[in-house]
Amino acid sequence: MPSVKMYCRGKLKIKGKRVADVVEALTGAYLSSGGEVAALSFMKWLGLEIDFANAPLPRHFPVNAEKLVNVRYLESLLHYKFHDPSLLVEALTHGSYMLPEIPRCYQRLEFLGDAVLDYAVTAYLYFKYPGLTPGLITDLRSASVNNECYAQSAVKAGLHKHILHASQELQRQISRTAEDFGLLDLVSTFGWEAETTFPKVLGDVIESLAGAIFVDSGFNKDVTFRSIRPLLEPLITPQTIKLQPKRELRELCDQKGYIKKKDIVSRENGVAYITVEVEADGVIHKDTRSGRDKKMAKKVACKNVLKSLKECAANAQH
Repeated sequence: MPSVKMYCRGKLKIKGKRVADVVEALTGAYLSSGGEVAALSFMKWLGLEIDFANAPLPRHFPVNAEKLVNVRYLESLLHYKFHDPSLLVEALTHGSYMLPEIPRCYQRLEFLGDAVLDYAVTAYLYFKYPGLTPGLITDLRSASVNNECYAQSAVKAGLHKHILHASQELQRQISRTAEDFGLLDLVSTFGWEAETTFPKVLGDVIESLAGAIFVDSGFNKDVTFRSIRPLLEPLITPQTIKLQPKRELRELCDQKGYIKKKDIVSRENGVAYITVEVEADGVIHKDTRSGRDKKMAKKVACKNVLKSLKECAANAQH
């Protein structure tokens, strides 16, 4: 056989991230074309062998679920009948509400459900919109898979009434959030429209319920997503997506050449005060917001500056 000559013009340095991206892309290619078995086989070939144990761990929850939660109603809401209703109890138990027959709260199931929903929503968006760029798919996912939209979904479905807890402060937060939510005119629970901070527990229970269904169904992601999806409807689309206000403001300033000043941040008695200021064509657009959640205060301030900039641009056109 004639020998094949290889020619090299020099050394080529490749960044580690690029190599990692290629590995992730190849794993995704095997997953999308051949399924999980093919992807796992590819990972094993790379030396990333993962040993999955399908046998469920024994649970020791000697609890009468019906005495603690409304099992029948919740199963109707979730469109899923639990083989082990104690999982439903665990998924709705806050750390402040611990009984001898409930050895742990929802945190383990939340950890699991977070990963399952992240994968399920990502896969849904990937196959639903095959023509979208990776950047736009990422935007859709970030607007869909976050504690804020999960919390709104929980309140919309009335799940906040079924959380087992023993904290008066948490009850005040949940009640105030439910009242504020009733005043919102939201078409969807997705996106960045809310201007109030939601107690973390509200978003957590969506994830913990997903984790409970995932375990109870024998680790079936499709069943899990089918059960949780109605709570999240209407799902976000490329037509309804709105960028996170902080990012939208940054991109608008880059596009138009506006000058965004450094945010002014201060704290007083546990309350954060944030001022966002942009100079556009010699005009100052500024807004100051306060709140115990600095991220929420900045988001609202950015929204108001964006609104001012857009109104100014619209008036200039007329």
